[in-house]
Amino acid sequence: MAEIIDGKKISNEIRETIKTKVAELKKKYNSVPGLAVVLVGDDPASEVYVKMKEKGCEEVGINSFKYILPDNTSKEELLALIDKLNMDNKVSGILVQLPLPKHIQENDVIGAIIPEKDIDGFHPINTGKMVADQECFLPCTPNGIQELINRYVKDLKGKHLVVVGRSNIVGKPVANMMLQKNKRADCIVTVCHTAAPDISVYTKQADILVVAAGRANTITGNMVKDGVVVIDVGVNRIEDPQDSMKRKVVGDVDFESVAAKASAITPVPGGVGPMTIAMLLSNTLKAFEMQNIEIME
Repeated sequence: MAEIIDGKKISNEIRETIKTKVAELKKKYNSVPGLAVVLVGDDPASEVYVKMKEKGCEEVGINSFKYILPDNTSKEELLALIDKLNMDNKVSGILVQLPLPKHIQENDVIGAIIPEKDIDGFHPINTGKMVADQECFLPCTPNGIQELINRYVKDLKGKHLVVVGRSNIVGKPVANMMLQKNKRADCIVTVCHTAAPDISVYTKQADILVVAAGRANTITGNMVKDGVVVIDVGVNRIEDPQDSMKRKVVGDVDFESVAAKASAITPVPGGVGPMTIAMLLSNTLKAFEMQNIEIME
């Protein structure tokens, strides 16, 4: 049976490190990082995520600023708020919760956040720097995935990493980050997706398998080789087989059948999820340090 990759435990360790650093900043400079979170509309899932981020900030001592805007907020109004936050020295990082209402183009909003405060790592400048392996803000979920992989695979050089999924949020960034020529990567990377007639042709070759397909139980035990390390990014709510009146959260991997062959695997929940917020807090601290480098030297 596979070793469980405990994202919650690792996340807590990262948060404790951030908490200590923030406390030192407050003591030495009487100043701490600040995260502004903007939510447009009343999507229930987004509201939960915003509360989790707010709680995370509180736990590590980062100031949080929450802006809840109605669903009919215009693009111009949202961009005006972002421009204001860009200029606010108390705000180290800006996060606009996605998805946005249909009348607002996500790319317009992402591009309006200055790269120095783009702690989500989605701005085209940060994306370009990520591809070029330059210093930048890495997207939070891929950053968390890379951290988990590095904790459980000691020598990554030449390992075959297969990514299932090609989204801008997970699939593409993970692929780009893990093929870079550095100690945290240096993998042979394959990306497969719905265009493949049979994705198992690729998943069976994986030493490390990252699954971000967006569909429950996409990967089963007969689709992986023995000893694979599996990172399951999926979060799907399906009917509970034990009680049709209830829903349960599962990943994109059929946990039981894959865990029987894997050497290590992330659970859902408790794997990648906690790492995403830990990396968000880490990026906010990094943004503060970069913006105040002259004071801190």
